[in-house]
Amino acid sequence: GVVAVAPAEPPPVSSKGLELCRRPGFGRAGTRCVVKANHFLAEVADKDLTQYDVKITPEVRSRSMNRAIVAELVRLYRASDLGMRLPAYDGRSNLYTAGRLPFDAREFVIRLAVDDDGVSGATARCTCREKEYKVAIKFAAGADLRHLREFMAGRQPDEPQGALQVLDVVLREVASQRYLSVRRSFYSPDIRTPQRLGDGLQSWFGFYQSIRPTQMGLSLNIDMSSTAFVEPLPVIDFAAQIVGKDVMSRPLSDANRVRIKKALRDLKVEITHRGSLRRKYRVFGLTAQPTHELIFPIDDEMKSVVEYFTEMYGFTIKQPHLPCLLVGNQKKPNYLPMEACKIVEGQRYKKRLNEKQITSLLKVTCQRPGDKEMDIRRTVHQNGYDQDPYAKEFGINISDKLTSIEARVLPAPWLKYHDTGKESECLPRVGEWDMKNKKVVNGCIVNHWASINFSRSVQESTASGFCQELAQTCKLLGMEFNSEPAIPMYSARPEQAVQVLKHVYNAALKKLKGKELELLLVILPDNNGALYGDIKRICETELGLMSQCCLAKHVFKICKRYLANVSLKINVKMGGRNTILLDAVSRRIPLVSDIPTIIFGADVTHPETREDNSPSIAAVVASQDWPEVTKYAGLVCAQAYRQELIQDLYKTWHDPQRGTVTGGMIRELLISFRKATGQKPLRIIFYRDGISAGQFHQVLLYELDAIRKACASLEPNYQPPVTFVIVQKRHHTKLFANNHNDKSNTDKSGNILPGTVVDSKICHPTQFDFYLCSHAGIQGTSKPAHYHVLWDENNFTADEMQTLTNNLCYTYARCTRSVSVVPPVYYAHLAAFRARFYMDQDSLSVKNANRTNGSAMKTMPAVKERVKRVMFYC
Repeated sequence: GVVAVAPAEPPPVSSKGLELCRRPGFGRAGTRCVVKANHFLAEVADKDLTQYDVKITPEVRSRSMNRAIVAELVRLYRASDLGMRLPAYDGRSNLYTAGRLPFDAREFVIRLAVDDDGVSGATARCTCREKEYKVAIKFAAGADLRHLREFMAGRQPDEPQGALQVLDVVLREVASQRYLSVRRSFYSPDIRTPQRLGDGLQSWFGFYQSIRPTQMGLSLNIDMSSTAFVEPLPVIDFAAQIVGKDVMSRPLSDANRVRIKKALRDLKVEITHRGSLRRKYRVFGLTAQPTHELIFPIDDEMKSVVEYFTEMYGFTIKQPHLPCLLVGNQKKPNYLPMEACKIVEGQRYKKRLNEKQITSLLKVTCQRPGDKEMDIRRTVHQNGYDQDPYAKEFGINISDKLTSIEARVLPAPWLKYHDTGKESECLPRVGEWDMKNKKVVNGCIVNHWASINFSRSVQESTASGFCQELAQTCKLLGMEFNSEPAIPMYSARPEQAVQVLKHVYNAALKKLKGKELELLLVILPDNNGALYGDIKRICETELGLMSQCCLAKHVFKICKRYLANVSLKINVKMGGRNTILLDAVSRRIPLVSDIPTIIFGADVTHPETREDNSPSIAAVVASQDWPEVTKYAGLVCAQAYRQELIQDLYKTWHDPQRGTVTGGMIRELLISFRKATGQKPLRIIFYRDGISAGQFHQVLLYELDAIRKACASLEPNYQPPVTFVIVQKRHHTKLFANNHNDKSNTDKSGNILPGTVVDSKICHPTQFDFYLCSHAGIQGTSKPAHYHVLWDENNFTADEMQTLTNNLCYTYARCTRSVSVVPPVYYAHLAAFRARFYMDQDSLSVKNANRTNGSAMKTMPAVKERVKRVMFYC
């Protein structure tokens, strides 16, 4: 009884104002192959889904506590009042059933044993007291699956969030009871043995789960994940991991006390000195005095903590030189000796990891593709969706097989190098090539350079020798590079950085009789803290000087490949070009070569969650050469904390002399394109990073409007056609070779070949998106980038968009490999990351009012004009 829709019928209109670009057809280019994706087909029976509002009084903040209350309600009343229905609950205010309950509204009274920390269940002898809760359940709405089916058939434009939410909650119900839930992932120490990360942390393994509509129907995306948890150690052992073993034997220094206090603050601990009674407390600090000095009033007399624990509990404090934990109420704190406490299991670590911890976490999570696939299969098997009572209740059936998809491997593009090299053309093999026998296509000129050595371990003669080798490599690769520095090498200590940079700059200016220094080579200690950021900030925002930093370890061990890669970075920083696509030279790139085309890349990076006095930083880069599209100028700006829309794409302000003035990043980059090429862009391709599906409409409406206004501000009827593409790397789709032993279909890391593209089955039912793995794997499992074309006035075919995107990935300036995301987006990310170093931390204190009303933070120092024009962020 399904009525076919005639293709001539116009697409349905979205309630969100703009209809997103529909798929123009499927790609055909490339060599066909089969890959497997970690998507599992979900079939759903046609049932009446119903939503109910849940209100629990007194109000409970903890989701797990809410779940325990509702679970008790279902245990007591399922067979009677609930009419045998098995509801799924989201832990907040929504309850879902397959079919109606026998009532529209009812209130239940539930009694539950709760410990002092608000956790249900009789966890230990006499720690629990019974508490009474009122649970009001009230009919809210029916959630119809018909809209979901209409959406997947292309007859409804807006994704029906309600129906997807129900299915998501249903499939998460069993996992929520078994494991610890963190956003869309579940973790447990039982999934895989936790591994130590150092400083009292360990990695827990888990899985990500999400249901989504795709071309093949509904699919469940399952991926492995891991994150850091605090290791459930005795508090003394935890402290020893933070400050070292001698914490047991000697008094704490003030610095170590502060380190331990910081590490323990807000953690939950349980007491261990009272047998099976394991009361839990939250730590808010440490005492300033050691335990043996602490006294407190009890029964009208003063008693020492040491005496109290001996008399009251028969517990002898063996480490009285250590401070006590401050727990409970801050106004009337309790003292707990460190040795009488253990850290409660299952506390996720939410602060930033240090370098060592990140390295350890990456090491334990890095898996070869075959192992990753096996783990995903094992997880699906362990989750036992076929035995899941909630899935059965709601008529959901999950396949246990990964999805097989017909993919294509796009060919690598030919690259053009300078005609004077032995090899002027190059065809990359499996995503990589090298600079042997090649010269850069446009070599830069460096007449005036200087060098500074900030590393004590590197002798001046070694440092000078390294700089000479680097200059030689630059010349060998086709750059004009003066063999002699403008002034002799300068050696200095890192803390003198600001003065030394200015001194060297001015000394060179004097020596060169007013001609400016062009490049600064800097040798850094391997662990250099804030030094790198200080150098970049001073050079790029104060001196207008290009710099190239090299770590001491590379200076000692001179490697030709390293020197070649550094030379490539110097060339683009100084205005040269390393390589271009051969098709760009012969004007054969569809929808780029025919008319002047500008390609933008944009990204917004946000500070860590806890750093809400820091701004978000937006970066936009744009190609400045046509038809080559290889050179990108970059602009950065600070904007309100965690603001996702780029505020400065287009702006107007009032100037007392000139009246209304227009500006913004798009306008500035369009003008610089015209200056560089002598032509105005007649086509715009805009790649935008860092956007989730829920923000697509909002970002498109705001930023497309800004692009149009910027164009119109330059000329009344100037409206070049725009193609707006979202680039996503933060997704959980993995693609695996159909046969891991087939070497012809994998790279040397065992991953799918670079150029593998998928635009069917697991992609959007109707919109223009595709997955592209443009890079060769190095270690671990490669993740494809997901490209979603939201708006396309240039009428790209699937092949044209996929091929252009893949080919651009071979033009990344910093290495001789194809990269995993399209270079303009990669450059925008680098530029935004660089701009973090420009922000003077003292100037970032912004009142809460500023954050909430979205007004801008203190202005970021401007990048100097001569820096802006080149690829300074490389």
